[in-house]
Amino acid sequence: MSRKISELDRRSVLKSTGAAVIGMTALAGCADDPEEEEEPVDDGEDDDLDEDDEMADDGDDDDLDEDDDAEDDEEDAEFVDDDEEPDYGEFMDDVPNYEGTYDFRGEESVEVAVGAGDDGLLFEPAAIMVDPGTEVVWEWTGQGGEHNVESEEGEELESDLTDEEGFTYEHTFEEEGEVTLYVCTPHEAQGKKGAVAVDGEMDDAEEGDDADMDDDAEEVDDEENGVDDEADDETED
Repeated sequence: MSRKISELDRRSVLKSTGAAVIGMTALAGCADDPEEEEEPVDDGEDDDLDEDDEMADDGDDDDLDEDDDAEDDEEDAEFVDDDEEPDYGEFMDDVPNYEGTYDFRGEESVEVAVGAGDDGLLFEPAAIMVDPGTEVVWEWTGQGGEHNVESEEGEELESDLTDEEGFTYEHTFEEEGEVTLYVCTPHEAQGKKGAVAVDGEMDDAEEGDDADMDDDAEEVDDEENGVDDEADDETED
């Protein structure tokens, strides 16, 4: 009886030992699982980083595209010919970005930036030539403080004084041959000035001057003819 019990005990010990070995092997296998589970976490983080990089790249690309478009617009615009360049007197002499008058004839609407330049103290473009009936839209950039558009000569311009980004002021120029000179009153001393020249024949004032000169010439001719007539009469007598 005791021998059977001993044999049973020995078998139980062996079974227990075998179970322990199997259990340890299972635990070892479980210990390897976290390493396998860490990979999806890393993959997720990498995906998020990739998405963030793509979004950042897209934003940068959009900004670059907008800058390129603005540069393309400036490159597409050309100056008027030298013989068509309006005479602004000394008005534009102290305007930093004035190099000539941009030719926008043929356009229904033209935009001028208010608050351009590194310090936001410029109109861009500074001088433009348009057709009669063209609408000019001044749009505030929000840079350089408060600005306005106020004419000093030509057609009447008078906008609000504001620093609001996106604010706009519009005016349609109708008078052929008219040159309108305008300023930003807070920054006129810094050379923030602009000009709009409307294509067409010379203005009424110049036509009137020429007409007066023609009348004077005719009167002189009449007087000379009168003197000649009197001289002829005296000779005949």
